[in-house]
Amino acid sequence: MMKIHEFGKENRKNVLLIHPSMVMWDYFEYVIPLLEKDHHLFIPALPGYDPDEKSDFSSVEKIASDLADQLSEMGIDELDCIYGCSMGGSIVIRILADHKIKVRNALIDGGITPYQLPWILTRLIAVRDFLLIYMGKLGGIRLLEKAFNTAEYSDEDLKYIADVLKMVSTKTIWNTFDSCNNYSMPEPLKVNCERIIYSYAKEEERARKWDISYMKKKFPDTVFEKYEGVGHGGLAVLKPEILSDKIRTLCENDPL
Repeated sequence: MMKIHEFGKENRKNVLLIHPSMVMWDYFEYVIPLLEKDHHLFIPALPGYDPDEKSDFSSVEKIASDLADQLSEMGIDELDCIYGCSMGGSIVIRILADHKIKVRNALIDGGITPYQLPWILTRLIAVRDFLLIYMGKLGGIRLLEKAFNTAEYSDEDLKYIADVLKMVSTKTIWNTFDSCNNYSMPEPLKVNCERIIYSYAKEEERARKWDISYMKKKFPDTVFEKYEGVGHGGLAVLKPEILSDKIRTLCENDPL
């Protein structure tokens, strides 16, 4: 079972926060104090990314299903808001499709949608992404500086990523990229979520082109929002106040 960290247990509004790849659950350390006074936060340490549990990332489908099951076992049958970034966004999308738990509002931040490409191309993309990260695992900070845009990451950020890469297994790295790029979705797709927002950074607009197109096609009522100066996955770290205010607004059902 996944370890699910809880904060603000006395509060009525239930919020699930799902972190991206190559970080741990503490990715939300700046968001937690802004929300825990008024919201019951659930933050899973995903398989493969839990420093206290030796495990491998399995798949988007399995983790989405397991998360919903665990929340149900904890007596949670409805979420006022669910947030997921990048890999976490993939898991949110699959949770919405599974209908195992009722979700009122979903905030998908740069979420990765399934590639609609021939099988051989998906293999080549998975290999490319895997090698990019595996290079950082082998070479540490020096190679990470080449692999990542260092304008978006401080030395402290790069050290954090390097430490996470030392912890995660090669299998977790491969499964993460392979599954996030190619996870399955049920057909026909029916979603009962009241509001879905897909947000992304202005700097990554071109990179998210396929994902935005997928959301428009499969989730036609999605609202799209663009942020400046955060890069991919930077909202929770660089602008936690904005993210917290957005989640609070969704939970309160105020006009967007």
